[in-house]
Amino acid sequence: MGTEVHLVAVGAHPDVLELGRRHIHELEALWSRFREDSEISRLNSAAPRPVRVSPETIELVRRSLEGWRATSGAFDPTILGDLVALGYHSSFERLEEESPPPPFPRRRGGAAGVVVDQRNQTVRLPEGAAIDPGGIGKGLAADIVAEKMLEAGARGVCVNVGGDLRVAGRPPTPAGWTVGVDDPFGGPPLTTLSLQEGAIATSSRLGRTWMRSGVLRHHLLEPATGQPASTRLAAVTVVAGRGWWAEVLAKAIFLAGPSGGVALLEQAGATGLLLDDNRRLIAAPGMEAFLR
Repeated sequence: MGTEVHLVAVGAHPDVLELGRRHIHELEALWSRFREDSEISRLNSAAPRPVRVSPETIELVRRSLEGWRATSGAFDPTILGDLVALGYHSSFERLEEESPPPPFPRRRGGAAGVVVDQRNQTVRLPEGAAIDPGGIGKGLAADIVAEKMLEAGARGVCVNVGGDLRVAGRPPTPAGWTVGVDDPFGGPPLTTLSLQEGAIATSSRLGRTWMRSGVLRHHLLEPATGQPASTRLAAVTVVAGRGWWAEVLAKAIFLAGPSGGVALLEQAGATGLLLDDNRRLIAAPGMEAFLR
C-alpha cells in the first residue's frame, strides 16, 4: 500500500495487534497492482476473461463499483491505464522520470462493463480495462481489519492506513479518538478532530507527485480526460461512517472543487474539510461536531 499503518486496540491482548498486522499484509498481497502474483494483477491481465478471486477482492470490486455509481463516475476505479501512461507505473518510492512506462491498455468508462459474480466468486473486466485499487483500498482495508480485530476480542480499535482510518467499538477516552489533520504544505496540523465511531480519509494532490517529461504530475485524475485534476483544492478530508466510503468521497470532492465539493458532501450525508490552494480551510456543514 506504499504507506505506514498504525493499529491501536483498546482492552485487547497484544495478539489482536498481530492479527491486524497479518490481515494488512494479506490484503496487500491480494490487491497490490505492483505485485504480479496479486489477484488484482491477475484480474487486470486476464481481461476480458472472468477470474475467480477471494471474498476480499469481490468486496473491493463491489465497493469500487458502488462508489463509481454513487458519484456519477467522479470516482472511477478503472483509470489505471491513464496512471501508467502518466508515469505512475511502479511503487511510488521507485519511480524515476527517465524510466519509460510499460505498454498498458487505456480505456475510460470501463467501470460500466465490470461484472461481479458473487455466486461463483468471479470478476470479469471488459477488454482494455484495468482496476487500480489505490483510490479505495486503504479505506476498505481499515474497515476490514477493524472488524477482524473487534471479532478477535478488542473492545475498541483504530486502524490507520496512511491517513485513511477507521475507528470502532469503545474509544480510549469519553471524548473519543483524537485525530490530527496534517497540513499537506508541511506546516503544523491544520486542526484536530474528535471521533467516537466512523472513518476519516484524506486525499491531496501534494502527497504523491512525480516528474514526467519535466512536468509535475499527481495521482488524482479527471476520469474524462485521464489527466491530473486542477480544481483549486490542495487537499480534502472526509468524515463518514466507513473508510471505503470516506476515501471514495474524498476523491470525488477533490474533483468537484470547493463549492461543488461541499454540496456533494451534504448530498452524501457526510462532512469534511476542504483546503484550497491559498491554504484557506473550508469546513462543510456538520463539521463543527468533530472539531476540537
